[in-house]
Amino acid sequence: MTNPSALYARIRQIIEAAHTAAARSVNTAQVASNWLIGREIVEEEQQGMRRARYGAKLMQNLALRLGREYGPGYGILNLKLFKRFYLTYPELTGCRKGYAVRNLFQPEPLAPLSRPDHTLQERGWKPGVIHSNLSWTHYRRLLHVDTAAARAFYEIEAITNNWSARELERQVDSLLYERLALSKDKEGLLQLSKKGQQIQEAIDLFKDPVVIEFLGLPESPRLQESALEQALIDNLKAFLLEMGKGFAFVARQERLTLDGDHFYIDLVFYHTVLKCFIIIDLKAGKLTHHDLGQLQLYVNYYDRERRSKDDNPTLGLILCADKNDAVVRYTLGEAQGKTLFASRYKLHLPSERELKAELRRELLSMGG
Repeated sequence: MTNPSALYARIRQIIEAAHTAAARSVNTAQVASNWLIGREIVEEEQQGMRRARYGAKLMQNLALRLGREYGPGYGILNLKLFKRFYLTYPELTGCRKGYAVRNLFQPEPLAPLSRPDHTLQERGWKPGVIHSNLSWTHYRRLLHVDTAAARAFYEIEAITNNWSARELERQVDSLLYERLALSKDKEGLLQLSKKGQQIQEAIDLFKDPVVIEFLGLPESPRLQESALEQALIDNLKAFLLEMGKGFAFVARQERLTLDGDHFYIDLVFYHTVLKCFIIIDLKAGKLTHHDLGQLQLYVNYYDRERRSKDDNPTLGLILCADKNDAVVRYTLGEAQGKTLFASRYKLHLPSERELKAELRRELLSMGG
């Protein structure tokens, strides 16, 4: 007998796949069209010896004529953006002058990476070459990333993590590249722009500061850890995006009982790449050495009672409103500093100037 629910599920899957393919096709055509327009403008300007007066007149004339026929989407600002798009991304595989837009790409869903070190480059793509999984909205945001290295990093991360254009914008605005680059040497920076974020050890996981503006909580000295925790749970998807790849939620307020004394772990995660538990403790005020001692208790407990033979040692992270980096450094020492970490959280999306000042402060503390 036919199962109506199973039939419905199969048909729904077909429709959803068709919608996804149609949307991808539209995005691909738009990207290709804008790239081709940019190329035509650049080549025409080159024939005109790139004279400033010639280029300005050319753009104004084009904007006027195209605007009449196709609307405001082809105004002078967008035409300049198309030109910049072509100059920034000069490589479009298989593209020749006059090549049909429909043949520019062969859009396919991005296959899952079979292993962590199986990079996009090994699959025939590199940063700076247009990719069919990125829409024009993605590229429009990428064009405003200042450096080629940071732009390459965001391209890789957007593709491998299937970021929406809004998620990409949020990560760029929060200076994700700069925050991850803080603990990298020159070789590490090169790897970020070549392979994206590579998780190989604990220090690769955590960034400082952690930006959690999506919670919508006000800056207040009266903020309670319980309110912060609830807000993180209510916005778990956004929190996982901020924390980065590999985090899987396990538990909240897990109770530990030790000889009749009860303790409660705020948040527990498991990291699928490093294969270890991660304990996150929340501190609404300034971090103290007692907080680090409590986190060490939780980590030790998990290592002895929860960790299996296939798991790596448990890691601990305190998210705090403020911290004294010297206190953290001397409390933890060299050995504990490899498993316990402390990061400031920001309840609003700081300006680029504020974030860069924060990063400079953190860099000085690391060197001091």
